[in-house]
Amino acid sequence: MNSLQLTFLGTAASNAFPEAFCHCANCEAARAAGGPSLRARSSALLNDDLLIDLGPDILTSSFYHRRPLTHVQYCLQTHGHSDHLDPSMLLSRSPGYDVVGAPRLHYYATPATLARLEAMLQWDFPAGGVMAPGVADELNVAFHLVTPLEPFAVGPYRVIAFPANHDRSLDPVLYSIQTEARTIFYGTDTGLLPEATWQGFHAHGLKFDVFILDHTYGPAEPGRDHLNAVQFREHLARLREEGLLAPHARLLATHISHPRNPPHPELAALAAQHGYEIAYDGLTV
Repeated sequence: MNSLQLTFLGTAASNAFPEAFCHCANCEAARAAGGPSLRARSSALLNDDLLIDLGPDILTSSFYHRRPLTHVQYCLQTHGHSDHLDPSMLLSRSPGYDVVGAPRLHYYATPATLARLEAMLQWDFPAGGVMAPGVADELNVAFHLVTPLEPFAVGPYRVIAFPANHDRSLDPVLYSIQTEARTIFYGTDTGLLPEATWQGFHAHGLKFDVFILDHTYGPAEPGRDHLNAVQFREHLARLREEGLLAPHARLLATHISHPRNPPHPELAALAAQHGYEIAYDGLTV
């Protein structure tokens, strides 16, 4: 496999954009603009068989953008926050919900995120949880533990999980995904990338064709466990300085929040001035 095709199923932060209950100027403008200014919570589909994050909006995004999930065999979970992990998706795709023909899902996550998943499903599987014998078969899922900075095979892909600067209780990770000829990085949710992640890029000899990074806050809002626009640009400058980008690499921002970011056309124009793109729901790279 040489090609990679990534579709953004969602590009918003935790409460979508516009926030359904919010009357702020950005949310009202996004409603009026429609189109790329309407953002579901973040997730992505690689080719047609690999999902990044089992998020709460993937079902709606799938049919809205005409990207069925019927061939998904693999899921890389970044972390266990509820805007990225909705365990009811495991139930909805299971044979018990009359789903026909879905392949077995190989689900990859850190131990802390798998523990969070098990806690979220405790009412559905009280006797031993999702790791109990027979439950994985009932869900049509195989669970796999992820160790940061150690490459592993996911079907035809070579994957490396990198430490994120986010809620450390969940061991959050970011992912590089490679085929023979292409390498992408999917980097949400995170604040300033840890030095271990930068060092890992070099240790594994990575050069990215597509680099996708957290862009939650606008330039005037301090970055904390997410990046603001200024920090995002500083990360791109470091990627260039350290030779981590392939020629003609595409640089994309995702995980956009409503309080400090304008609707898509205005935000995209601002990003273009600094040499990157703003992802939007349904965009295929």
